[in-house]
Amino acid sequence: MYTRCVILVFVSLVVAVVNAQSLLPSFTYNLIVSHVGYDFLGNFSWETADDLTHGRVNYVDQATALKDNLTFVSDYKFVMRADDTKKVAESARGRDSVRIHSLNAYDDALFVLDISHMPEGCATWPAWWTLSEKGPWPYGGEIDIIEGVNLDQRNLASLHTTPNCTMPKVRLQTGSTESTSCDTSVNYNQGCGVSFSEQDSYGASFNAVGGGFYIMEKSSTKGISVWFIARDSLLLLGGEPPLDLVLLSIPDAYFPTNINCDYSKHFNAHRIVFDLTFCGDWAGSESVWNASTCATKASTCDSFVDNNPDDFTEAYWEINSLKIYTPHGLLR
Repeated sequence: MYTRCVILVFVSLVVAVVNAQSLLPSFTYNLIVSHVGYDFLGNFSWETADDLTHGRVNYVDQATALKDNLTFVSDYKFVMRADDTKKVAESARGRDSVRIHSLNAYDDALFVLDISHMPEGCATWPAWWTLSEKGPWPYGGEIDIIEGVNLDQRNLASLHTTPNCTMPKVRLQTGSTESTSCDTSVNYNQGCGVSFSEQDSYGASFNAVGGGFYIMEKSSTKGISVWFIARDSLLLLGGEPPLDLVLLSIPDAYFPTNINCDYSKHFNAHRIVFDLTFCGDWAGSESVWNASTCATKASTCDSFVDNNPDDFTEAYWEINSLKIYTPHGLLR
């Protein structure tokens, strides 16, 4: 009985602190941008170039995306989706989809994404990431915050850089180190990746619990950190994550940039990117496709994309908000 009372008191204290903290601004960061609903239309650019990862995709412009309902906006929601109505002709570039990048770029910053649904399903390869405004890639670096393929359940966060950037295999994070070299010329541009421990951090399992928050801190002094907070977490009892408590917690993925990866040489101001491609170098590689149960539906990833529009009804982003903070005293 005593133990039960102690547990109840502890939980009550946690709830009280979380609720109190959620009503307070961060002591270390200042909110400079909040994108909700229609804000995305005027602050992002819709890309139409060929997919550099060789995906079976046709990125469309903003006007086409709005007309064909591949982009949907309300006062409180921003949705980007794949076409799920038409088969794809063999001569076509691929299935219609959306890729956008922010008009502004940010260096030291905290990015907070509230998302209800991410693309899921066979052949999908969605990503939320940032890359150098100055470039050219990989100069200035790339940070993959949300990424996975096909029926993955765990998120993979990675860095992709120029040479001489490596990560220690063991470091203070809850995720598992998958690779340590961030150099794009090593291991076919695998990058230095961290697989998250939570089985609801990606794909269908993420969507089943109503999504959650992804937070990425990009700091020239502390390095790069990524946190995932599921919708049913105690930290969200106040509606939004208490940022100062999150920043004090162990991240899912941590990339130190003070010893074997000099931040000033590998990273600068980054633009924000959302995209949804299909197949390509990862999701569609023969080894990855054949290792998935998706291979029972089609012999190749490309043929699956071409002939199964109904299988892409869940291939969409549903974003509640994207908030960007900079350290106090910095405007950008």
